[in-house]
Amino acid sequence: MQSSRRRALLVSVVLSAVATILGRSAVAGGGTGSDGADSSAALRVARLYQEAAEVARQYGTGRREAEKQRARARRDERLLIRERRRNAALHRRRGDPGLIAPAQYHQSGAPPYVARTLLPDATLKLMRGQHSLAGADRAGANAVAGIHLVEDRLAADLAEASAQSRRLQKRNAELADRNRTVQAKLEEARQILQRQADAAAATGSCRGAVHLGGPPQRTARAWNAPVESYRLSAPFGSGGDHWAHRHTGQDFAVPIGTPVRAVGAGKVVRVACGGAFGMEVVLQHPGGYFTQYAHLAAVTVGQGELVATGQWIAQSGTTGNSTGPHLHFEVRVTPEWGSGIDPVPWLTARGVRL
Repeated sequence: MQSSRRRALLVSVVLSAVATILGRSAVAGGGTGSDGADSSAALRVARLYQEAAEVARQYGTGRREAEKQRARARRDERLLIRERRRNAALHRRRGDPGLIAPAQYHQSGAPPYVARTLLPDATLKLMRGQHSLAGADRAGANAVAGIHLVEDRLAADLAEASAQSRRLQKRNAELADRNRTVQAKLEEARQILQRQADAAAATGSCRGAVHLGGPPQRTARAWNAPVESYRLSAPFGSGGDHWAHRHTGQDFAVPIGTPVRAVGAGKVVRVACGGAFGMEVVLQHPGGYFTQYAHLAAVTVGQGELVATGQWIAQSGTTGNSTGPHLHFEVRVTPEWGSGIDPVPWLTARGVRL
C-alpha cells in the first residue's frame, strides 16, 4: 500500500517537472501562447518604429541637401545672367575709347625709343594711334574670351546643380512613398499591440518583459526626458473628470508603441497591470525619488532589474483609465500613488527642459 502511494507521488512529481520544463521551453522559444504573440507584436512595433525613424531621418537629410542644390542652382543662374550681360555690353563697347586707356597701360603703347628719335612727329602720332587701337582691340578680345570661359564654367555648374537637385527630388519622392508604407504597417501593428495590452490589463495579469533586442541606448547625461518626441498634454495638478482629485503626473502625448526611456539610472521596483494606470513600471532612483510610467502597451524590463539612463523600459499605449495614447509620468517620494510631486520642475532642476 505504501509502495503504491510512493509510486503515485513519484509519477506526480515527474509529470510536474516535465510540464514545468516544457512550459519554460515554450516561453524561451517564443511559442504560440499569449506571451509569445504579445512579444511578437511588441517586437514588430519596435522594428517598424525604428525603420520609420530612419526613413524620416533620411528624408530630412535629403530635403536639406535638395534645398542646398536648389540654392546653388539659383546662385549660378544669377551669376550666369550677370556674366552674359557683361559680355553683351563688352561687345557693344569694343570701339569705346574708355577701353583704350587700360589697354594702353597693360600693353605698353609707346613706340620704341629709336622710332621716337628718328621719325617725324606726324608719323609718331599716327603710330601711337594705331598701336593704341590695336592694344585696345587685343584687350577687348581677351576680356571677351575671359567672360566666355566664366560663362562656360557657370553653365556647367548650373547644369550639375540642377541635375543633382532632380536626383535628390526623385530620391525624396521614393522615401516619401516608403514612409507612407512603413507608417501604414506601423499603425496596424500598433493596434494589434494595444488590443493585446488591453486584454492583459483587463485580467490584471502582466506579461513577461519583452526584450526588444535593439541597440543599447547610450547617453552621457545623468537625466533625460521619458520620451524623445512628444507633445505635453495634461499637466501636474490639473483637474478633470478622469481623476478623483487632481492629476498626479505630467502627460506626454505620443503614439502607441513609442519607446519609453528611464529618466535616470535606477532599479525596477514595480511592474503591474490593471487598475486606473493600466500597465505600469515604477523605478527607484538614488536620492530617494521614484518615477512611474503608466498606460503602457508593453514592458521591456523585469522586476528588480537595474536600468541605465535612457534605457528603453517600455512602449507607450493607452491601457487603464486613458482617453488616448500617451505616457503618464510621475515623480514620487515613495513608490505609492499619492506621494507625487510636479515632474516638470524636478526634471528642470536636473537639466532636462521639456
